[in-house]
Amino acid sequence: MASHGELRLIGENYDPGFIGMMKEDDGYGSSDDFEGALGNDQDTADNGRPPKKKKKFHRHNPHQIHELESFFKECPHPDEKQRRELSRRLALESKQIKFWFQNRRTQMKTQLERHENVFLKQENDKLRAENDLLRQAIASAICNNCGVPAVPDEISYEPSQLMIENSRLKDELNRARALTNKFLGRHLSSSSANPSPSPSQGLNSNVEVVVRRTGFCGLNNGSISLPMGFEFGHGATMPLMNPSFAYEMPYDKSALVDVALAAMDELIKMAQMGNPLWIKGFGDGMETLNLEEYKRTFSSFIGMKPSGFTTEATRETAMVPLRGLALVDTLMDANRWAEMFPCMISRAVTIDVLSSGKGVTRDNALQLMEAEFQVLSPLVPIRQIQFIRFCKQHSDSVWAIVDVSINLSNAANALMFANCRRLPSGCVIQDMDNKYSKVTWVEHSEYDESTVHHLFRPLLSSGFGFGAQRWIATLRRQYSSLAQLMSPDIHGEDINTVGKKSMLKLAQRMAYNFSAGIGASSVNKWDKLNVGNVGEDVRVMTRKNVNDPGEPLGIVLSAATSVWMPITQQTLFGFLRNERMRNQWDILSSGRPMQAMFSVAKGPGQGNCVSILRGAAVNGSDTNMLILQETWSDACGALIVYAPVDASSIRVVMNGGDSSHVALLPSGFAILPGVQTDGPSMQPDIDENTSDGCILTVGFQILVNSVPTAKLTVESVETVNHLLTCTVEKIKAALSVTQLGSVE
Repeated sequence: MASHGELRLIGENYDPGFIGMMKEDDGYGSSDDFEGALGNDQDTADNGRPPKKKKKFHRHNPHQIHELESFFKECPHPDEKQRRELSRRLALESKQIKFWFQNRRTQMKTQLERHENVFLKQENDKLRAENDLLRQAIASAICNNCGVPAVPDEISYEPSQLMIENSRLKDELNRARALTNKFLGRHLSSSSANPSPSPSQGLNSNVEVVVRRTGFCGLNNGSISLPMGFEFGHGATMPLMNPSFAYEMPYDKSALVDVALAAMDELIKMAQMGNPLWIKGFGDGMETLNLEEYKRTFSSFIGMKPSGFTTEATRETAMVPLRGLALVDTLMDANRWAEMFPCMISRAVTIDVLSSGKGVTRDNALQLMEAEFQVLSPLVPIRQIQFIRFCKQHSDSVWAIVDVSINLSNAANALMFANCRRLPSGCVIQDMDNKYSKVTWVEHSEYDESTVHHLFRPLLSSGFGFGAQRWIATLRRQYSSLAQLMSPDIHGEDINTVGKKSMLKLAQRMAYNFSAGIGASSVNKWDKLNVGNVGEDVRVMTRKNVNDPGEPLGIVLSAATSVWMPITQQTLFGFLRNERMRNQWDILSSGRPMQAMFSVAKGPGQGNCVSILRGAAVNGSDTNMLILQETWSDACGALIVYAPVDASSIRVVMNGGDSSHVALLPSGFAILPGVQTDGPSMQPDIDENTSDGCILTVGFQILVNSVPTAKLTVESVETVNHLLTCTVEKIKAALSVTQLGSVE
């Protein structure tokens, strides 16, 4: 049966005219049972009895149908109590209500199945067309040297024939190298002399077969030519690759395949439990990568480690409440991946899909991507990385997805990997029997530590800035939030399901804009300002909004800084999210206490929610200014983001209206747990007094002039900087913190 979300989706596109085409006795327009509606139509004059009089139908009036349709969009399966309430309100019998919903669901299911059939037929036609194009491209391949067909006979896809063809192509390649060395005087090493790294036969033999099956190695179609000096390794070429890409992309697809296979082999070995590659810490200590064992086990296939770079490597395993294939689909979609990790990924884009994989399993899917990774602090530079992402299904219930940095320009490492490069990293996903998945995440990077402020160096070296623990914590929190929101037992106060979704969408945009303002993402065109009176640990940026309805028009100023707080993460989070204590630090409260109108829970725990706050009335007059606030906390950090909103605008959103035109500028706090600066790496302690402390990032976005063409003044910058400093000092005073370590 279709899920509630599918029913709502079809219901929104429902055509009322479809009902008029149904038979009058189909039971939808009336509410009588099927036995009464499907009586004997034939006259019974044969047996001498008078014909049975047909049962009279009751047709619902437009008001009743409108009310039933509205309720159906919210709840397609009403319980007995809800049916009785509808019966009383619409002057209908409970049985009529029951059969109306039954017939409506049946019709909706029919529409959904028809829609799916049309979609599948279109997909089938598309695949047939692509298959025909591939066959034509192979059949018409011409050798540039002799002008004869490169493949004179029908290609056999048997493994033995593929191996023979692969051997022939290798011989042709070696002859071409020899001719190049002779006539050009250039030394081009053969694949046997310097073989490219390849994974173990047992793990990736299936991958190699697929690669050889569909490759175009050695076939020159038209003007397509392969680089003469390229290391082809085992003859592997791109699986399921569209031949037209060869005209568009300057990089070598075969090189990416070799790197992907080697990276997958490394990830699998790194994820194996009991592997000597990892050293377990004392007690609850974290695992540490054994660098000597790592160097003995693996060879570097993306180049030597750049001078001055530091290694960070972490591994974490957890149970996540979702099926493995659902997580695979999310990770292979750049937009959904960025939405799943909004505070870690400021931008993600798929540059090219080299292989879409096999069916819905995404087996052997390979794509070229670019992303910006961030820690919510102006003192940690964004990591902009180009990488390939490779997905492999190792069994019916096990998938692995690996990322590894690449250099498309073939430039020097110092130019390509400006401040970071990602070694084979990713996750191994195993479906369990209880609708959970076991996820083992591995993160391995090398970065330039000199670009990172000393306050964050212990956090990054321990892996809690970009490490596996943070990815797993975010993943678990996001899917717990999703399960919480889909639960029928969770309701916001005075807000329906549509309004709740609209408000959560607005909060999502608010949190995203806050993160972009902290990390200076390239998504928003921020201009960095250097003002003499502003400290070097404060980042001040500006941009102009000319036509975006999602924020006020004019000049927007962003200011952010990070400081050390000698208190636990949980203590600081509890203070900042408490609306009763907000007047101790927030100038928007004007010294008055705040109160929560209502909140929508986003996960377990009291602090994971989206709330609407308002200030207490002054002299009996109610304020028209409300505050939208989102808060969450997990083992690797916490977030408090808020923005003032107009009361009339938020009412529209709560009633299910469009939230994209609600103008807001977010401000807030990001908290990262404290990490010991000496001794073995330990799990961060977020709620015990033994913790060293935590790092607080404060960020404000303020409209300083409503005229986009106006000049930005030094006084405006100093005002925002003063607001930043005063807020930190007020938090310090309220918590009686005497050693608030401003970054030095």
